[in-house]
Amino acid sequence: MSSGSSSRPRTRNTWQKQAIDEILDRSADFQSAQQVHQSVADTGRSVSLATVYRMLQAQVEDGLVDILALDDGQTLFRKCAATGHHHHLVCRNCRATVEIDAPKIEHWADNVGEDFGYTDINHTLEIYGLCPQCTQ
Repeated sequence: MSSGSSSRPRTRNTWQKQAIDEILDRSADFQSAQQVHQSVADTGRSVSLATVYRMLQAQVEDGLVDILALDDGQTLFRKCAATGHHHHLVCRNCRATVEIDAPKIEHWADNVGEDFGYTDINHTLEIYGLCPQCTQ
């Protein structure tokens, strides 16, 4: 893949992509590629796990899907409502996810970069805890 900026999506609008999109649209929480694959299979359609991974990764690269890397090495995917830069509050137990805006963190990250002479600052922040339901 070239590093040139192209606004053209990396995935064609196939039935597989549509099925994956429908699965992601129905869930507010992060899901593994295996969960997405199983959900497509549950609809009676057959798609390879490799195709699911490839399409999810292309959607991540297109900025349509967020990615969450867990400590155990598992990667999770979620179609987010926010199109701009945002962060997530994620339940460690059930993976319930809330999108959060954090202007103070944005300001802090920019200041840290400036303090050390860095420019074009980018960052990722995920906050983990137990959601109200899992706390009960």
